[in-house]
Amino acid sequence: MGKYEFKMQRLFMRHILADGARIEADRSQANYLMNVLRMKDGDYILVFNGSDGEWLAKISSGSRRECALQLMEQVREQTARNDLMYMFAPLKHARLDYMVQKAVEMGAGSLKPVMTQHTQASRVNVERMEANVIEAAEQCGVLSVPEIHEPQPLRDVLAAWQETQPGRRLLFCDEAEGTDNPLLSLAQMKEAGPSPLAVLIGPEGGFSEEERDALRSLPFVTPIPLGPRILRADTAAVAALTVIQATIGDWR
Repeated sequence: MGKYEFKMQRLFMRHILADGARIEADRSQANYLMNVLRMKDGDYILVFNGSDGEWLAKISSGSRRECALQLMEQVREQTARNDLMYMFAPLKHARLDYMVQKAVEMGAGSLKPVMTQHTQASRVNVERMEANVIEAAEQCGVLSVPEIHEPQPLRDVLAAWQETQPGRRLLFCDEAEGTDNPLLSLAQMKEAGPSPLAVLIGPEGGFSEEERDALRSLPFVTPIPLGPRILRADTAAVAALTVIQATIGDWR
């Protein structure tokens, strides 16, 4: 696989990418390329679609309102989507945008909103989530765009877990865990050998005692703390994914 060329602009496109293909950019893409990035006829950009690898494309344009992309060569082969599921109680507006973007940057392969008893946001704009996922993928060199799941109540997700997620261990980030050090639990998991993982971050008000007891009673759940301080939910996402990726994830 070729090395990521971080100095070039990248664009996600919902088209089949193949050698010699010529793709007409839609209005929003043309505006982004020609007016926001101020690219010109003959400039080059990297394009990807989440399934056909990354391609070097040459811009062909006769105006600031429309352009086409001529695919020149594949520069990176497609990679598999990371098998790390990030589960979270939705936040409101900008903080949810931030959390989604950081989860993609930290290597989450799928994002699953779950509604808990203390969740403050009653609705989730899945299309806005998808836009933030794509933007983060464009900016950080991701080839396999993470999957976005529809929101579900946490109790329903847990009830169906062993049927829908066989063999996947759920790391439950619990501020009430008896220790402040997450490395203790993660070291035990590392000794047990690799397995598919999911990470669960709670809402701003934390999990209810009923939810905490239910999670701790399940055989596929491992509680982990996130240090001696109470973290905001969006900060907790970055902290949890960092320590997990560094110990039992794809940073090792």
